[in-house]
Amino acid sequence: MPIGLELGAITELHLSDLVAAPNGIAAGMTERGPFRLGWYAPGIARLQLGASTLPDYGLLAAPPCPPEIAIERSGGLALRAGPYSVAVDPDQFAVTLARDGTTLLGPPRDAHFRRRFRLPRFGTTPKGWFVAIDLAEGEPVYGHGEKWSRLDHRGQLVVSWNEDALGVNAEISYKNCPFAWSPRGWGLFVHTPAKVGHGVGFAPFSHRSYSLLVEDEALDLFLIAADGPAGVLERYTWLTGRPGRVPRWSLGAWLSKAYYSDAGEFLAAAELTRAHRLPMDVITLDGRAWQDTATRFTFAFDPARYPDPKAVLDRVKGQGLRVCAWEYPLVSIHNRLFPELAARGFFLKDERTGEPWPHEWDPAPFGRVLTPLPTSGIVDFTNPAAYAWWRDRHADVFALGVDVMKPDFGEQVPAEGVVAHNGDRGARLHNVYALLYNRCCHEAAVAYHGPHDALVFSRSGWTGSQRYPVQWGGDPQSDWGGLAGSIRGMLSWSCSGVPFYATDIGGFYGGQPDPELFVRWTQAAVFASHMRFHGIGAREPWSFGEDALGLVRRALELRYALIPYIERHLAAAADTGLPLCRPMALAFPQAREAHGFDTQYLFGPDLLVAPILLPGGHVSVWLPEGIWHVWDTGEPVVGPRRLDLTLSLDRFPLFVRAGAEIPLAVPVDCTAAWGSGAIPLAERRTFG
Repeated sequence: MPIGLELGAITELHLSDLVAAPNGIAAGMTERGPFRLGWYAPGIARLQLGASTLPDYGLLAAPPCPPEIAIERSGGLALRAGPYSVAVDPDQFAVTLARDGTTLLGPPRDAHFRRRFRLPRFGTTPKGWFVAIDLAEGEPVYGHGEKWSRLDHRGQLVVSWNEDALGVNAEISYKNCPFAWSPRGWGLFVHTPAKVGHGVGFAPFSHRSYSLLVEDEALDLFLIAADGPAGVLERYTWLTGRPGRVPRWSLGAWLSKAYYSDAGEFLAAAELTRAHRLPMDVITLDGRAWQDTATRFTFAFDPARYPDPKAVLDRVKGQGLRVCAWEYPLVSIHNRLFPELAARGFFLKDERTGEPWPHEWDPAPFGRVLTPLPTSGIVDFTNPAAYAWWRDRHADVFALGVDVMKPDFGEQVPAEGVVAHNGDRGARLHNVYALLYNRCCHEAAVAYHGPHDALVFSRSGWTGSQRYPVQWGGDPQSDWGGLAGSIRGMLSWSCSGVPFYATDIGGFYGGQPDPELFVRWTQAAVFASHMRFHGIGAREPWSFGEDALGLVRRALELRYALIPYIERHLAAAADTGLPLCRPMALAFPQAREAHGFDTQYLFGPDLLVAPILLPGGHVSVWLPEGIWHVWDTGEPVVGPRRLDLTLSLDRFPLFVRAGAEIPLAVPVDCTAAWGSGAIPLAERRTFG
């Protein structure tokens, strides 16, 4: 949404000819086409304005499953389904969602001297559709994908538009979805691949209202009602797809950096992992580590540095390590395959010339380590032949021993000037391109490795990305702010129905982290679905001194001990949509005093984590009601209360709910040592 949106640019819509159709749909007409309102499924209402014949990209994973509906007529139409009702008043064009007679979502109420209301309920602008919804006084709002600042987006202007954010320091982010919720038990989801602006109590528009600008041909809005935010996420993930399941080995630690320059350096890192007795399951070949930069991307190793890549990968795998290899969906114009792929229509095209769109890289972010990249074509995943070709070519690298791909740079489709095989333009393809790309790569992994051993490790995402795990958090700055932003990005993504995330331990750019930051980042990263060391320069734990190495080893040993617990609750996420990492507003929606502690969270149902985000070991923790035990001492602490702690580098805040039993695995250097059955346990640790 542009900052300069003028309220006078909104054309207010009016509703007429409202009727109740036999199928329980309230239908009417507006100046911009038909209006429809009805129940899609229990607790999920669907509101549609206008008509569209454009591709929908399979964002919805579940077909309609409408409940029994009672129609009531009193000044409009109300459609009641169990405890929930959705109503439309045609005189004011007002739509209301209620639970047990209490309004959850309704029209804005901020009046105005010059007109009846400050904001139209429904309207159009030159860019698309405008909707305004009332926000209760002080009501917090969560979701919107991966965002780096306060988890409560009240007061913010949030844009659902994927960007190569080059950090975690601004509103722009790699993974977005136009979905939001309140702890009161409502959610809203805009079913679109297009850009969506969210003025969430944004004062220049109205601090009392939630404003939506949807830049699409039609408006398709889902209104979700539940008893609380966990129920909202359950319904949202039923609608857009439940989280996939991941192989056990992916829950171990991943080693990576940008980048291992040749086979010798790559092999040495693998061997030193074992020499330093570090539990580790995966090692990564980043872009320049295995590809020839001038001709990439091809599904082949650079022959100058890897004349026999299988022999190299076999040696690495002999260390008990899986191999992850980087990719991006672009092909250099200097690649020998480029003319053939262009002739077959496998690239997005310039809408004026019909020729492959020449993607030119911004040279500013590239320096001595990240060398500039060649002009390239962007693979068109809307072309079924291009999609199949890209998917099937993965078998070449999987056959050499690669276990998982790292799909990067899914945010590169320009907003203007390009047209896809299916006729969509850049602005509408830009966001959903990430989903198509990740889906293609995930299908490749399933086809080769089987459904139980397949995943991707991707950077960008959109609505439905929870179906194709895993995502990592982009390129944070190597400082304490980068760590804090990464934690909030993970929790915001969790709030958006996706339980999978890994940060770049140590930060990606901005110089080497000092040992204290590196240790604290490692300790925090234990408590995420996935855990990876990565960045420009040394990120191997032995690069930060013996003291740091010992503390990182201890953190990794705890991570591996907790894998039975992690595995169990990620499986629950696949069934219910409730994420592994649960911010306080999600875990304790009624405890408003806890919500402001938005970098602490429940890890599964029983562990409360508060990452240390400042040098010196200072942290404030809010313990909710009940008895919580300090992890390393077992000491009970009674909540609700705030704790202000200063902890030495060998300690970090981890609390266990009283009565919990935490299974702890026997120590191993990689998960393969446990076998494929139940994980052997060292103990079941009980608290209280």
